[in-house]
Amino acid sequence: MDGNIESVTQEIITILATYGLSVVAAIAILVFGLIAAGWARRATERALSRVDKFDTTLTTFFASIVRYLVIAITILAVLSQFGIETTSLIAVLGAAGLAVGLALQGTLSSVAAGVMLLVFRPFKVGDYVEVAGQAGTVNALTLFVTELNTPDNVHIIVPNAEVWGSAVTNYSYNSTRRVDLVMGIDYADNIDRAVSLILEEAAKDNRIHQSPEPFVAVGELADSSVNLVVRVWCDRGNYWPVKFDLTKALKQRFDSEGISIPFPQTVIHQAANQG
Repeated sequence: MDGNIESVTQEIITILATYGLSVVAAIAILVFGLIAAGWARRATERALSRVDKFDTTLTTFFASIVRYLVIAITILAVLSQFGIETTSLIAVLGAAGLAVGLALQGTLSSVAAGVMLLVFRPFKVGDYVEVAGQAGTVNALTLFVTELNTPDNVHIIVPNAEVWGSAVTNYSYNSTRRVDLVMGIDYADNIDRAVSLILEEAAKDNRIHQSPEPFVAVGELADSSVNLVVRVWCDRGNYWPVKFDLTKALKQRFDSEGISIPFPQTVIHQAANQG
């Protein structure tokens, strides 16, 4: 019995003598690595937060990547203390990462597109945009998707890969917008009088800018009418109210002044019978 105890004790002493320093070193490396990972994350967040217009989502994303990178290096260093060949392990992890990347190709492309959208900022939350064939107000922009709300309150989720790969029309980017109208008058009406009336109505609306000045010109001699092109500028938030109100005001003013807006019509001239 005593011989067995002495044998076990000797084996424990041998193991401690062989691996004791490695265990202590591994624990020290692990503790230091975890502390360093936290410090690296906080340092990355502080550094990126000083960059103007750098999104908070990206700050957290890159800070997490730095943290996990430090932790991965720490684990490899711990394993090397026990004689494990880390080169082979890195190769295996690389192959596994490649397989996962191929399997999640669509998701990773959306993440990459999300990073580009957050960095270059073609639009922000609250902008009214048209992207990937969808139009609406941006409700949220994440690393994976862009969320839109349509004017009739329909929620649309668009993958960032589709957003980044298509043309982006941002109706809220500029502070002002131009309202374009086409007003048709009869061929018998006085064009100059009609132009004068349009400019008078545009001057009455204080939402319409006088610089650039309202513009009215003959745009087309159509089949049934002389079409006048009307262009006025306003703040972007007043675009639709100005468009609707000005259209109504011009119709009512034309009616009161005897200027007609003709219905579509076709005049047919028949040659006299020569027979």
